[in-house]
Amino acid sequence: MAAVDRVTGLPGRCRRLAPSWSRPRFCARDGSRSWFVKTAKDEVREILEGLPEDASLEEIQYQIYVRQKIDRGLKDLDEGRTVTQEEAERRMAKWLDD
Repeated sequence: MAAVDRVTGLPGRCRRLAPSWSRPRFCARDGSRSWFVKTAKDEVREILEGLPEDASLEEIQYQIYVRQKIDRGLKDLDEGRTVTQEEAERRMAKWLDD
């Protein structure tokens, strides 16, 4: 059985899911055509739709950057690359004490 995404409750390989996409793609690795997968272009469209009409290129680039970082963090979470709160505090203390 495929690993389940902690955020969506769906198979991990189909993590980028949403029921309202106008042009859905399918995740067919498990033989099912019931999971929708968002493409990179779909993600950029979603970002653009959420920004004001007069958004600058810099603002658009920043929003894409933030989305990439969130996706990377979720992928790390799915793959078990996490640390405890105590470990994070211990690591940060080294930086802050200098």
